[in-house]
Amino acid sequence: MAEIKDPENTIIMETTTGKVVIQLLPEVAPGHVARIKELVSEGAYDGVVFHRVIEDFMAQTGDVKFGKKGSESFNPARAGMGGSDKPDLKAEFSAIPHVRGTCSMARSQNPNSANSQFFICFTDSPWLNKQYTVWGQVIEGMEAIDKVKRGEPVKDPDSIVSIKLASAA
Repeated sequence: MAEIKDPENTIIMETTTGKVVIQLLPEVAPGHVARIKELVSEGAYDGVVFHRVIEDFMAQTGDVKFGKKGSESFNPARAGMGGSDKPDLKAEFSAIPHVRGTCSMARSQNPNSANSQFFICFTDSPWLNKQYTVWGQVIEGMEAIDKVKRGEPVKDPDSIVSIKLASAA
């Protein structure tokens, strides 16, 4: 088990493929970390599918509107097109590189359009550097992310079972 140094800024994500521990980076992206923690505390990510998973690149999830299994608005054909009911976030780009295990916010062409969707890099992806907001780093469980079913869209997608702050787990 990875050593959790800051339980208030560490999340434990149970997925259909295994457990993943993510160290949040509030000093790098305070607004985005606050949003992730807010959605985690609300249970918004529980049941959300990995809707876009590209081999040798990344696994994307976090569409709490159309990607949450069991919700009224769940729609596999639209997963990836929604977000939360909260306002979009202002970009917090940094010099933190997109390497294996980096957690970063998904967005549209507009740099200030991140909301709830995020992705985890399978491999180093330097073309994303300073283009997307990095908010966390996987410190344990990349083997679970490596097992997530691939596809655009994913047939019978894996999902987040639950996410909790380490301090609340």
